[in-house]
Amino acid sequence: MTMTTKQKHLIYGIICDLMGLVSLIFPPFDFLWAPLSAYIMTKLYKGREGKIAAVVSFVEEALPWLDIVPSFTLMWFYTYCIKRGGAKEY
Repeated sequence: MTMTTKQKHLIYGIICDLMGLVSLIFPPFDFLWAPLSAYIMTKLYKGREGKIAAVVSFVEEALPWLDIVPSFTLMWFYTYCIKRGGAKEY
C-alpha cells in the first residue's frame, strides 16, 4: 500500500514539529533548525503559501519558547483541510 502525498506531508510535518521541540532541551539547536525548517517547509509546500509558511516557521523556531507551535502540522491542516479545493495529489 503506497502513501499519498497528503499522508507523507502529515508524517514529515509531525516529525519536523517534534524536531523543533529538541531546542527546548538543547537551545543552541535553534541555530541549525530554524533555517533548515524554513527550507523543508518550502520543499513540502510550493508557491506563495509555502514561502509564507517558511518565513513563519523560521521566526517561530528562531524565537525562544515558540517552538511548541506545530507550524508544519498547522500548514498541513491549512493546505488539506481549509484551503478552498484542497491541494492536488501529485
